[in-house]
Amino acid sequence: MPSNAQIAELVKKGKESKDRKFAESMEAFLTFRDVDPKKNDLNINETVYLPHPGAHRATVCFVGSGDLLLRAKNAKVDGAIEPAQLESYAGNKKEAKSLAKQYDFFLADTALMPRIGRILGQYLGPRGKIPQPVPPNAPIEAMISRTRTAVRVRSRGSLGVGAKVGDKKLSDSDIAENVTAVIAAVQKKLPNGDKNIRTVSLKTSMGKLVKGKAEEN
Repeated sequence: MPSNAQIAELVKKGKESKDRKFAESMEAFLTFRDVDPKKNDLNINETVYLPHPGAHRATVCFVGSGDLLLRAKNAKVDGAIEPAQLESYAGNKKEAKSLAKQYDFFLADTALMPRIGRILGQYLGPRGKIPQPVPPNAPIEAMISRTRTAVRVRSRGSLGVGAKVGDKKLSDSDIAENVTAVIAAVQKKLPNGDKNIRTVSLKTSMGKLVKGKAEEN
């Protein structure tokens, strides 16, 4: 796996795009080698918590009621769905699909997980967004705060993955640490770990892709 210094140098090159009038995100892409998606399970679906999220903030929706719901709202969760509202999505394909697209991550009262699976499972599952269960006495405020730093990394059987790894205003070293966190999560799901990573590449959201090679093993 490339060192932080090597990745930071790649980040520096990736940032060399012209300045835009908006805050550009930084995006990392990994490609794989010596892996046959037909013979290996490459359905990677990992949640990676960025050590330096910068301007990145994932949107979070909580499904629940009572004290957990109140605490989630006080923590300014992006969306909150009560049990009665949850039932309104049953049989409403358009609204259910819209909900699944609207938020990056879902948290839910553990007791509601079976009901959520029945009503929203077919819409959340394919997107890798099945809610994280929240027990009654869990520190939901901290869970919401941490989830906002997360990115989802998915391969869906392809020979590569991509993810946002912060924004252009972050330092090169901070972005490099974010990239390293993504690599660490992905390599655990590969048959031979980092030996299966061919390239690590970076770009700004509007810039050109800067390709780098993973270290030979």
